[in-house]
Amino acid sequence: MTDKTALTPATHAAPPARFSHGVRKGNILQVAGQVGFLPAEEGRPPTPAGPTLREQTLQTLANVKAVLEEGGSGWDDAMMIRVYLTDTGHFAEMNEIYNRYFDEQGLTAPPAARTTVYVGLPAGLLIEIDVLAVLG
Repeated sequence: MTDKTALTPATHAAPPARFSHGVRKGNILQVAGQVGFLPAEEGRPPTPAGPTLREQTLQTLANVKAVLEEGGSGWDDAMMIRVYLTDTGHFAEMNEIYNRYFDEQGLTAPPAARTTVYVGLPAGLLIEIDVLAVLG
């Protein structure tokens, strides 16, 4: 049986409850929902990258990528990306940011994805993303 490994990149604060930013078991890596918080700094509370969807989306993608890399993975291993927005009016802008970001990452094949609206994020946060990756 393969061990399960909890993942917390150095850029991330410890989670506020008993969960991990990511978990790897064998060649499966699940990245927990990430938001657009800036890299953690001692003594500073979690801080959003900015008030705009663009700032938060790019930081959220960077945070997801950090968890993937901590688990020995990358975007090309991503099988499913789930995006949660807090406003239906953000779909078009998020798609534009998402498409440009992944063009710049040089993905060989885009993963499956879904986007939905979720209103339960903490105040000021506009987006959350989680990823399922299969390594190898």
